[in-house]
Amino acid sequence: MATIRDVAREAGVSIATVSRAFNQSSLVSQATCQQVREVAARLDYWPNGTARSLITNRTHALGVLLPDLYGEFFSEVIRGIDLAARRERFQVLVSSSHAATDTLVAAVRAMRGRIDGLIALVPDAESARAVRDFTRAFPVVALDPGAEIPECGSISIANFDGARAMVRHLIGLGHRVIATVRGPEGNIDAEERLRGYRAALAESRIELPADFVLAGDFTEASGHQAAAAILALEPRPTAVFAANDCIAIGLMSALRDEGVRVPEDIAIGGFDDIAISRYLNPPLTTVHVDAHELGGRAVDQILPHTRTKKALPIRHDMLSTTLVVRTSCGAALRRAVAGGRGNGAAAGREPRSTGDSKRPQEEVKGGSARSQ
Repeated sequence: MATIRDVAREAGVSIATVSRAFNQSSLVSQATCQQVREVAARLDYWPNGTARSLITNRTHALGVLLPDLYGEFFSEVIRGIDLAARRERFQVLVSSSHAATDTLVAAVRAMRGRIDGLIALVPDAESARAVRDFTRAFPVVALDPGAEIPECGSISIANFDGARAMVRHLIGLGHRVIATVRGPEGNIDAEERLRGYRAALAESRIELPADFVLAGDFTEASGHQAAAAILALEPRPTAVFAANDCIAIGLMSALRDEGVRVPEDIAIGGFDDIAISRYLNPPLTTVHVDAHELGGRAVDQILPHTRTKKALPIRHDMLSTTLVVRTSCGAALRRAVAGGRGNGAAAGREPRSTGDSKRPQEEVKGGSARSQ
């Protein structure tokens, strides 16, 4: 096995220069750094990571902790983190907490000494408090914590604005009996989306019984199970806001099995805009969250804190959401009817028709909207 001495001799430089080249020191020119790395690759040499971390007190690795690793949303977050980290020559260690605080704490403890910083998506207030305790060991960026955590950087999703924009859109299409299938109780995303749903109804002075809010857990199965309860409601809802796209997918499948047409009988709106949502039949009207950008921005926010021992200002960013209008809400059908009656003004009140993903976005109060 080649050693650092072998690389130095072959490259014609000192051992210190080889070490500096791998540590990205400003004392080594780009040309020398490239030469050293080429020689090291040819000799199949790579520095001992443990030894390097003891000397430099850095591991060039970031810990990533998510509630789950299943599903398109989480995979996009990981992809955004990984691409941004690799541009800066950082590696990523990924684990999941399964939304359990004790599992979260155990996972982070296992990462201690192996990472320079932690990016954690915190689903509830208890997880946020647990993550906060680790800021004494390394910098932490919390994803979607619901509120600012003073010791942590954070990036929150505009869940409230997105949900309110979706329900406003349904109301603008003429719906007044709108149910929702919520996410798990105590989950920050779920609570904020439910709050947005209720705010939009209140703004239009629409009052509905409590049973128009149905239990869900962000899975396709919970959406499928909610269908029977929705069809039993009196009066029957003409529209449903699903707290995420997975719920919407399960719900649409169950309604189809019952012979209920979407959107002719019941309009559906979702949240997240996972990739498959545009390929459903009908394509799903939803709220777009750029999960890839969420991950990339987390890396951009945490890296400055890993490169210095000085205290840096803590950032708290907000990731905006976008209403994406497709056909599951019935917008295109209603516009066609309005057009047939010569009511162009009525058709023009809503975001542009679905089916053209290249049209520009339109801004609406409480968020932005686009048609696809």
